[in-house]
Amino acid sequence: MNKRILYLTFYFEPDLCACSFRNSPLAHELAKQGLKDGIEIDVLTTLPNRYSSYTAEAPEEEKIGNLFIKRIKIPTHQSGVKDQMLSFQHYFSEVRKYVKDKKYDLVFASSSRLFTAYLGYRVAKNKKLPLYLDIRDLFVDTIKEVFPNPLIKAAVLPILKYIESETFNYASHINIISGGFKDYFKKYTSATYTEYSNGIDPVFLDAVKFNSKDIADIKTILYAGNIGEGQGLHRIIPVAAKKLGHNYKFKIIGDGGAKFKLIAALKDASNVLVLPPVNRVSLIEEYNKADFLFIHLNDYEAFKKVLPSKIFELGVFPKPLVAGVNGYSRQFIKENLPGSILIEPCNGDEMANKIKACEAYTAVDRTLFIKNYKRETINKKMAQSILSYL
Repeated sequence: MNKRILYLTFYFEPDLCACSFRNSPLAHELAKQGLKDGIEIDVLTTLPNRYSSYTAEAPEEEKIGNLFIKRIKIPTHQSGVKDQMLSFQHYFSEVRKYVKDKKYDLVFASSSRLFTAYLGYRVAKNKKLPLYLDIRDLFVDTIKEVFPNPLIKAAVLPILKYIESETFNYASHINIISGGFKDYFKKYTSATYTEYSNGIDPVFLDAVKFNSKDIADIKTILYAGNIGEGQGLHRIIPVAAKKLGHNYKFKIIGDGGAKFKLIAALKDASNVLVLPPVNRVSLIEEYNKADFLFIHLNDYEAFKKVLPSKIFELGVFPKPLVAGVNGYSRQFIKENLPGSILIEPCNGDEMANKIKACEAYTAVDRTLFIKNYKRETINKKMAQSILSYL
């Protein structure tokens, strides 16, 4: 009888987010490598729902060779905490119903907010299967700082810590996407570990251009991605935009739970444009037109351990990367991405001063970075690792 892998990911193509961009090509690579041995992959995910302001059509069920994709329809949400909890609760329930009478040989779960990992644990334990986890964020660590209500936090944290402990202690293998996570996982000794990071998608490698700019041009600083509390854009862009003045303009493309905070803070800023999410083809056009590419994380202690996937996306383009990050991300950029402008998170004055001081508009050479971090290469190695647990 053919072996079958249950692949759990809350987001999948054609949705727009880091989770989808990581898991879609990995699932295809896993199916490709497993084909010769008759291995089948069942991806249980959701219909596109990452942003309420962006929709994409996708079939609820799709069969591509030995890869089967089941997309679950979840309630419409606005990216708030309550909405996301209800959405995931529905996904959790539907997955468990779907797999109840099905036979699998391995459960793989890719998770940033812990609950997909926990779902994988519940299914794997119930069916007495090995569990391979891909951990993209330290959810409990982050909640300690991000969650606003101290009373709710005090009630929720012990539950989350219990869920985390049960899940990670059961796992056969845990992949961490950031070297900054290593110390956190020292207490979980049952699993074996790998460190397959995010990587660079071919779609970016094939579309990079560099247009040198006249020094008199109005220069564009582009941010594209989630606009949440974790990104903290409302704490830096208004200050930086005011100080930079009208020789510079910010273009913000995205959506998220803290977008309203950003817009409220920008009421007097005429050099900032906030736009809804766009597809990857349009996004690449925007990257190519911009003078500076911007990534930012709020100044939380937990974020010193992470390595955002956006770094791999932006780092391909041969232009200055403005990075408001600390900890492991800052060190990674310093070592791997020449031509970057490193600033302290939430420091709009420093951002403006360093951008003004940047007079180099020649192409930045990041050949070595691209060679080392192609997603195709990383996925081949990770798929081999997953298949070794069958």
